[in-house]
Amino acid sequence: MNKEIIKGHWQELKGKVKQEWGKLTDDEIVQMNGTYDELSGKLQKLYGYQKDQAEKAIDNFIKKCKLEEKSY
Repeated sequence: MNKEIIKGHWQELKGKVKQEWGKLTDDEIVQMNGTYDELSGKLQKLYGYQKDQAEKAIDNFIKKCKLEEKSY
């Protein structure tokens, strides 16, 4: 689902993630390497989101970017 979408599109998403959540540093974005749970955790820490808020924000971000799961 969305966890796979983030991982599969991470190279093209990094810049958009930085634009969406400017408190994330470039190093943090590189280190999370498309890991949905790490992105969620960083949003909780930096923005004070609850877990469900962070996941909803990520899901909305994916919809906004109009991404689909890649076939591997």
